[in-house]
This record gives sequence, structure tokens and C-alpha cells, in this order.
Amino acid sequence: MRAAVVTAFGGPEAVEIVDVERPEPGAGQIRIKVAAAALNPVDAGVRSGGFGGAGEQLGLGWDVAGTVDAADPATGWHIGDRVVALHHGPVKPLGAHADYTIVAAASAAPAPTTLDLTHAATIPLNALTAAQALDRLALESGQSLLVTGAAGAVGGYAIQLAAHRGIEVTAYAAETDEALVRSLGATHFVPRGTTPERRWDAVLDAAVIGAETLAWIRDGGAYEGVIPGATPPSERGVRTGTVEIADDGKRLADLVRLTDEGVLTTRVARTYPLTDAAKAHARLAEGGVRGRLVLVP
Repeated sequence: MRAAVVTAFGGPEAVEIVDVERPEPGAGQIRIKVAAAALNPVDAGVRSGGFGGAGEQLGLGWDVAGTVDAADPATGWHIGDRVVALHHGPVKPLGAHADYTIVAAASAAPAPTTLDLTHAATIPLNALTAAQALDRLALESGQSLLVTGAAGAVGGYAIQLAAHRGIEVTAYAAETDEALVRSLGATHFVPRGTTPERRWDAVLDAAVIGAETLAWIRDGGAYEGVIPGATPPSERGVRTGTVEIADDGKRLADLVRLTDEGVLTTRVARTYPLTDAAKAHARLAEGGVRGRLVLVP
């Protein structure tokens, strides 16, 4: 079987397609025949050496959608089940960008019934990140939230989830994205690069702006980032933190349900065959992608 890996750090050209043995699931695991696997910025970070692993063959890919091909019988999953899953961890020999992959059964959830598997593959990492970040902010209905990077994948899911909870959402994004973020549920809009004239109860900083955004939060409010190690120090009683994505198949199932109910919408910018993984990385590096690039074996 084929897999996208890196054996030396670098740019998009560092991504290789290699032949590897098809893995066998162990206790508590399932094997997925991959139908689609989204490409995320974390994959570029692995490729460039941001997470270590020098000298190892590192598999790429966190998001996967496909069908169960083999399973530990104790997991309750069956061959042919359509699933989505988070393949957690930056340093691993095999990721989701492959013909087959192994995940912990507890990381998987039934795939949406209203979407094809290409769109379903965009849910796990980004929707879970948004949901877990909002949990940490602990806002109540009626409170206010500013989402930076609002037109991105995490930001887009955060807008929809927050609006669904009754939170007043302001989107911080490029002027050309105003219609998009309002369609996702943002009540207010602040063009990127301008200084907001109000303060919010919290900021979800999907754009990784950092300390500058603390001035946009009321005294005693909350800041949540998405990059571990990049959390700004607290000031004026503002609680600061960073979400670190956790495996949670049950929570993923809830997000799939919200997708089937029309609360969450998925966005696929473009698909690439697995053999063109390096080209997909090059497109991601160019920036300006709205939605996710998805690899299809």
C-alpha cells in the first residue's frame, strides 16, 4: 500500500509517496480503508520539522474518512462501517495520508449520513479543536466572542458552534470574507488589520495573533489559542490558555450529528490524488485556501 511520508524535513518537495506494508489492527484498534484524508497546517509543521522526529520516517495526516476494513472484535466496529476519525499525534510512522491506516477505535465515529466521505474528512481535527476551545472558554448564551482567522477551518467551525450555543459572535477576517463568515453565523464583523473599538468576553485566536488580542478582551475575560507554546501571559485578569486537541470519538460523533442536522457545514477547497500530496502541500503553503484540501487515494 501507499503512504505519504517525510524522511527529511523541508518544503512541499520533502513529501514522498512510499510503499509500506498494510498494518494490522491491535487491541482496541480498527483499520480504515481510506476514502479521503484532509490536509492541515499541522501536516506542514510535521513536514518542516516543527515537531521533531529527525531521522525517522514520519507519516502524515490527522483527518480520515473511510470504511472499516479490519477491527479488534472487542471494539464493536464491523467491516464495512463508514467512519470518520482523528489520527492523533504528529510523530508517527503511518498517518491518515495512505491507502489504509490504523486508529484507536475510541477515536472514530460513524460518518455523516448526509455527506460524501470527501467532505466528512474535513470534520475531525478542525471541528474538535473548535469545540474543545469553546469548552475551555466556558461562555454562556448571550456572552460575546471574537473569533480571529474566522474564515479558516477552525474559525469557521467555531463560529457555527458558538452561534448554535447562543453566543454573540464577531468574526475577524479579511474584508473579502465578510459574506462568508456572516453566512456561518457571525453577527458582527471586524476587518483584519483594523483595531476593534469594543471589548468581548472572550477571544478564540485561530489566526494566532497572540498578545495583541488581549486588549480586545474585557477585564477578567478569557483568551484561547490554538498553538501550544504560543499562549500570551495574562493581564487585567484575562485568563489565557491554549487548546491541545484530545482524542474523543464520542465528541466527534456529536459533531457529526450536528453536521447531519445542518448546524455545521463542511468546506472542501480542492481534492488531490494521494500521489499528488506534494502538490497539495505546495498549494497549502501558498495560503488563501478557503476550506480544506483533501487527498483521495
